[in-house]
Amino acid sequence: MKYNTCEEYFMKYNSLSTFVSTLSEQQPMAITVRILVGTTTGNTQYVAEEAHFNLQQAGAQGEILQMDELDAKVFEPAAIYLVCMSTYGYGDVPANAKKLYESLVKDRPNLTGIRYGLVSLGDSSHAQTYCFGGRRFDQILTKLGARRVGEVLEHDASAGLMPEEFAAAWIGPWFALVRAEHAVAA
Repeated sequence: MKYNTCEEYFMKYNSLSTFVSTLSEQQPMAITVRILVGTTTGNTQYVAEEAHFNLQQAGAQGEILQMDELDAKVFEPAAIYLVCMSTYGYGDVPANAKKLYESLVKDRPNLTGIRYGLVSLGDSSHAQTYCFGGRRFDQILTKLGARRVGEVLEHDASAGLMPEEFAAAWIGPWFALVRAEHAVAA
């Protein structure tokens, strides 16, 4: 699987900006994006809030949902999902995301038709477990039939960029891909 690191992302961002500009000039479509947040320290919540703001500016509808009490039933085919996930401990998902993750692993629901994007936070100084919380979610979602839109955005805490600012630059091109798919399907 291909994951986007901070440096790789910014190199690709400029080539996508023309595509995004073209789509943003088109009539906005009513697309619902549900943002699922797995966090320990709250940094991922800031990412989710920034993403939500930018998605609203682009014409999307949606909500931010903490993963605390969620299980696999949260996934509905009509929505697009943005999973914002940190990594905890030795490459684990955060405590508030364990119930959802374990529900997916145990219940193994058919997620065919579900589309999602993923923002994963980690620290490359922990090279063996860098961004594993997000990678674990990416693997289980695809294994269950969900389809990822675009590449995973991995934020490296060691890079010196604030995760919410980094994600804000990524969300526009990601949502442009979502809208393009939505337009083709309509």
